[in-house]
Amino acid sequence: MNFEIQLRLWYSENKRSLPWRKTKNPYNIWLSEVIMQQTRIAQGTKYYHHFISTYPTVKDLANAPLDAVLKSWEGLGYYSRARNLHLAANQIVTLFHGNFPKDYSTLLSIKGIGPYTAAAISSICFKEEIAVVDGNVYRVLSRIYGIETPINSSAGIKQFNQLAQKLIKGCPLPGDYNQAIMEYGALHCTPKNPKCNTCIFSSTCVAYNTNTVEKLPVKTKAKPVKDRFLSYLILFKDNKIAVEKRTHKDIWQGLFQFPLIETENGNATVLKGTKMAEPVKHLLSHQRLHITFWQIKHPEQLPKTTYHWVDVDMLQTLAFPIVLKRFIDANLLHL
Repeated sequence: MNFEIQLRLWYSENKRSLPWRKTKNPYNIWLSEVIMQQTRIAQGTKYYHHFISTYPTVKDLANAPLDAVLKSWEGLGYYSRARNLHLAANQIVTLFHGNFPKDYSTLLSIKGIGPYTAAAISSICFKEEIAVVDGNVYRVLSRIYGIETPINSSAGIKQFNQLAQKLIKGCPLPGDYNQAIMEYGALHCTPKNPKCNTCIFSSTCVAYNTNTVEKLPVKTKAKPVKDRFLSYLILFKDNKIAVEKRTHKDIWQGLFQFPLIETENGNATVLKGTKMAEPVKHLLSHQRLHITFWQIKHPEQLPKTTYHWVDVDMLQTLAFPIVLKRFIDANLLHL
């Protein structure tokens, strides 16, 4: 029995019941794939249901204001996904009359749809033989085939993609196969404590038979984490509070924040201000943020910025980064 048949049989008996697996609608599949990137299943499922109910079609998503989409995304992180989601929806409506392209190559022309997402949509919805390659697939293939090439190297990416494409060739249900190999990595061939004793590939798995399971896949060291020091200024005036939108290309682009002073070493000099809460550390993929919140007594002494005044009650309607939303919920909504 060949590799893809074994996987599909395992999948038919062991797959999780997830809402996006009950449809072949490319809009639903696309939403699920974008939402589930860098997100746990339990958390992502809630957002998936919310998006489907709030924006039932790609046209509804395209017609929604970007601020509303960012608000719906609040708490998921990696906000470029939400911005690209909105841009892509507009592109699909404008260029393809609201219909998703049926082939991998054309899907790649849409903003924010990369090789992985295009492969998922084209294989699941349109039965195109294009293999998905994500972290789960890297792990399963590296262990079973004993591949030691780093998965984040150009040589490794090429090698794994070629192997994955070879394995899916001729598969009658490529969408099921793609979901099966990802599910196998998520449930069985896990990063820690994989279930090797009950693995359907244990007799042929190179890593299992050479005692190298824990060493694979190989990944080169990530770039060092950068420290950033952010001082947010909390300014009140007549039951209003100062906010501004992050418009430059950086973390949290398009989201709201309070007026900000950023320094290189955390020694921010804030004019006649008092700390409102304990400093917070917030980790992003390659950045460590050190955040302090200051209530300012005399805002007229501060340099002019782009902030404007909104009612404190309006804070709940604006899209903030999750670390600022937590501060708002704990310190401002009861004022």
